[in-house]
Amino acid sequence: MPVTIRMKIRTRLLSLCGILFLALLTGGTIQAQSDSLATASPGSFGGVTFKRLFMDYQTLHNGDFGAFREYTDGLEFSYLLPLSERFFLDIPVKIGLSNNREVANNNLIGADVHANYYLRDWSKILRPYLLAGVGAVIENMDSVDVQVPLGGGIDIRMADNAYLTWQSELRLSSDENKHNLHHSIGFKYFFGSKKDMPPPVPADRDMDGIVDSLDRCPDVPGLAAFDGCPDTDNDGIQDSEDRCPEYPGLRNLQGCPDTDGDGVADTDDECPNEPGPAANNGCPVRDRDGDGIPDDNDDCPDEAGLAALNGCPDRDDDGIADKDDDCPDDAGLRRFGGCPDSDGDGVRDPDDACPGTAGPASNNGCPVIEAEDQETLEFAMQAVQFEHGSARLTRASYAILDDIVDILNKYNEYRLEISGHTDDTGAADFNQRLSERRAKACFDYLVSRNISVRRLSYVGFGEERPIADNTSRSGRQLNRRVEFNMIPGLN
Repeated sequence: MPVTIRMKIRTRLLSLCGILFLALLTGGTIQAQSDSLATASPGSFGGVTFKRLFMDYQTLHNGDFGAFREYTDGLEFSYLLPLSERFFLDIPVKIGLSNNREVANNNLIGADVHANYYLRDWSKILRPYLLAGVGAVIENMDSVDVQVPLGGGIDIRMADNAYLTWQSELRLSSDENKHNLHHSIGFKYFFGSKKDMPPPVPADRDMDGIVDSLDRCPDVPGLAAFDGCPDTDNDGIQDSEDRCPEYPGLRNLQGCPDTDGDGVADTDDECPNEPGPAANNGCPVRDRDGDGIPDDNDDCPDEAGLAALNGCPDRDDDGIADKDDDCPDDAGLRRFGGCPDSDGDGVRDPDDACPGTAGPASNNGCPVIEAEDQETLEFAMQAVQFEHGSARLTRASYAILDDIVDILNKYNEYRLEISGHTDDTGAADFNQRLSERRAKACFDYLVSRNISVRRLSYVGFGEERPIADNTSRSGRQLNRRVEFNMIPGLN
């Protein structure tokens, strides 16, 4: 049988033996102690530990800390000798496998001497500690490695004197190739009695001085007068019975204040600083906006209005109350939500991209571009020409641009988007800049012909949006173009 397999079988058997050994200790050791032991403090006669080791020879040598499968196994048994209440001398003996950079799966045995210092006293369930020491490790019975362990751990009390323990060590080796990390988990048992330990403190989760067994509100600090329940506003009414626990109030109002003394709790009083009957929600009967309509019957009690509109105003005098009027400052028709239709095309002004010119709703209220004008715009896409490799317009291009000026003047509530395009000849960056400059040249010409800049925009797309195949001469010619798109509305 290979040595590695024999070592793993031996490790598992020793783990089982150690667990059985500690079970016997926790169940029977107290009864077997002498009378002198019964009066001793926990740990006063030392302790024993049995742990499973997880040895990491990889992480400190460019390995992966999370590669748990590369850790090797081991077992450790130790005796703890007390030096004081918190100082213990720990003498561990271990066996296992190493997996260093030179040789994998070495059998090892070792022994250390640690000084352990506990940071908390015996009364605590969790007792963390620090350790430092020196030890020796023998690999394959033919080499000795001196190591310095530094680290710490924590004991978790599971029963009287019995603990679950976790420990981690950084082990610095005399051979720099053998620096390693040790992690372990196991059981620890201290010999001695718990008689000298302070009695357990009764549970008081909310720390209000009232133990949980007598505390009706064990998770919230409270007062003895209310069996541990709080009275946040100190009004003599505990929070669980107080509708307004953060504001001092009156018992007959379930702990809520009544600032105006009208018998209506502020939380229910729509006018907490002015007395009024409960039937009016604590407010006085009045006409806040002075329009002659009592607030109870006024749909707009804070704005002076008309009796015909239940007290609501109508700023544009179109017979529609402002609160129901989508255009309260412009007289309109009820079927348009109170908005006007200035050009009478059936599209109300707020939804009409061309409110001064009649047009169908399908075109956002703007007139449809006539087929002849649309053909001119499409013709201009190829007819507007530039000098080779330049953004300078040819003379022949001015005439077609003048036709576009006439179209813009004809459809004065449209705006024009100018986009420049090139073929893929040459560098893409150059083509991008060239397309922008050519679109800008058309833009500048139209501005020079008194077209408002707010009706114009331009953009260059370079070779990104071809409309034909760039592999042919005719295709490249089609791709070298400037498009003129009319867009309804000036916004």
